[in-house]
Amino acid sequence: MKLLTIAIPCYNSEDYMEKCVDSLLPGGDDVEILIINDGSKDMTREIANAYQKKHPNIVRAIHQENGGHGAAVNAGIKNASGLFFKVVDSDDWVDAESYRAILAKLKELAGGSETLDMMISNFVYEKQGAKHKRVMRYASVLPQNRLFQWEDAKRFRKGQYILMHSVIYRTKLLKDCGLELPEHTFYVDNLFVYEPLPFVKNMYYMDVDFYRYFIGRDDQSVNEKVMIGRIDQQIKVNKLMLDVHDLWKIPNRKLRRYMFNYLEIITVISTVMLIRSGTKENLEKKRELWRYIKQQDLRLFHRLRMGIMGNTMNLPGRGGRKISIAAYKISQKVVGFN
Repeated sequence: MKLLTIAIPCYNSEDYMEKCVDSLLPGGDDVEILIINDGSKDMTREIANAYQKKHPNIVRAIHQENGGHGAAVNAGIKNASGLFFKVVDSDDWVDAESYRAILAKLKELAGGSETLDMMISNFVYEKQGAKHKRVMRYASVLPQNRLFQWEDAKRFRKGQYILMHSVIYRTKLLKDCGLELPEHTFYVDNLFVYEPLPFVKNMYYMDVDFYRYFIGRDDQSVNEKVMIGRIDQQIKVNKLMLDVHDLWKIPNRKLRRYMFNYLEIITVISTVMLIRSGTKENLEKKRELWRYIKQQDLRLFHRLRMGIMGNTMNLPGRGGRKISIAAYKISQKVVGFN
């Protein structure tokens, strides 16, 4: 069995996927790199096959019809033989020194008496043209150099969340909790880091800047204009997150609070994008989203409205919509709009 499976979802990734794969190859025989070619129409298939041929003990090329990012991650989980599982997007890469440290720690913990469910590390926003690289780190809230549980975590600040770039899961946990992401849908990474959380018991945090999250392509899913154009997919993910867990039944208070805060920021992002589009159709979609929340969970609806951003999201008229854009700055920190 491999120590770590790394799934790389690829769609028309010929221009940048080699930088991603090359950053992962130094993991050697400890890792399994699954290049998931999700119906690409460029040279992605050929590049993936070439890596498999050159590194048959490390790289596997998996080709499938286009199903979107979620379908590619699903294929990665299904085909994973590693004890642990990581997603690295094809336009991102990892830091070599941090990579070595993480693999060494995973190997150490894999041989221990307690089971590691989730490893967390920092990630760097590699924003094109930015002089200073912003880092999402967790040293202020998570214990270091030991296994810990939710009860040991401090309170996350607004704008500080565990994102897909931060996590390595135990593969069996993902399979056992039945995680299956929707196809042909962007922004499913939010489900990936939200749905498994109640099943996570033991965690380990390494204060290393491991993952490099590239921001700058015009067609990127976190480009604001692209995001507004795909707002129905953002709303779909938002609703799935609302439905997947009854937060009031989660026994651990700290986990419940964290999951509420994460659900809140996703709802804020949905609402802000709908407001910023400025169309009557999307303003009606905003009202419909909040009606949906109210119908599904009245208590949650009031909790979201009472949040520090919730009230600004629902003030009436142009003045209210203008005030609500203040929340945009917090959502920017999370998404890192290019």
